[in-house]
Order: sequence, then structure tokens, then C-alpha cells
Amino acid sequence: MTGPVWLDRARTYVGLKEIPGPKSSPVIVRWWEAIKAPFREDLTPWCGAFVGGVLAECGMQVAKNGSAARSWLNHGVPLDRPAVGAIVVFWRGKPSGWSGHVGFVVGRDRAGNLMVLGGNQGDAVNIKPFSTARVLGYRWPGVAPLPARYNLPVLTSDGRVSQNEA
Repeated sequence: MTGPVWLDRARTYVGLKEIPGPKSSPVIVRWWEAIKAPFREDLTPWCGAFVGGVLAECGMQVAKNGSAARSWLNHGVPLDRPAVGAIVVFWRGKPSGWSGHVGFVVGRDRAGNLMVLGGNQGDAVNIKPFSTARVLGYRWPGVAPLPARYNLPVLTSDGRVSQNEA
């Protein structure tokens, strides 16, 4: 199954990385502009810019204050479980804190971790496993996913859950 359109678009950015030093990735800067955030560099955590930038490129609405990962908990339609293409929001640091991480669900691995396509995962756009224990919520940036999207494909992973999203 391919799609949804925003997930297909997000996949085209796999491999994009921050530029070390004083320069910044022009793509990341463009995403900041698309979500109307004040940042113009790739040193600020940019997972929300990735999600919002991709949605904006597809002509879709973005979350208000989309630079903050947890703001995506108020965007779209809430889901009670993951679906391929869903926005997933994680806590980072501690569950009751303010920091977080956001990306798109693409599947699960054999250990049951969510496989997430996101930005600023080790300073790059990639697919990494994340523990479901860190999930704060799932959101759908449309009316509702097709029922088949709840059947998460099993993807290959090294089983090491993400620890670097800052």
C-alpha cells in the first residue's frame, strides 16, 4: 500500500541531514518558513518543522505552534491506535515535561516498536524504532484513515529504540 500523499512526500526526504557548522540546510529553513516559525537554522530541534513542512507541501493545514512537538496533539483527528501515515507524538525527557518528538508512523518492528519516519532523528530524516511506552498520542491530518492503514507492516530494524531527537 502506498500513501497517504503526505507520507509518500515525507519518504522523499529520507537521508536529508543537518549541515554542520554555521550553514543550515535550505530545506529545513524552508520548512520553518512553511510553519511560520521564527527559526532560520537547523540547530533548533526541527521534528515539528519536518512534519509541518511536509504537510504544507501537500497543501494541508499545519498545527498552530507546530515547532513544538507536543502541539501536534491538537492537530487533526485523534486516533486510539497507530495507523500508517498517522502523526505520532512522543514525550522526551519525562512524560509530564514540555519537550517531545513528532513524526509519521510507517510500521512496526518484530519487537513491537513503532517504526517512525521523522526529522531530527540523529540530526537527519530517517526511519527509526520508537518504544510505544513513550507515545502521547496519534493524530490523523484528515477525516479518518482507511481501515487497512491500521495494519502496520513489519519493517526491519536493529531493535535499538531512538534516543536522540534533539
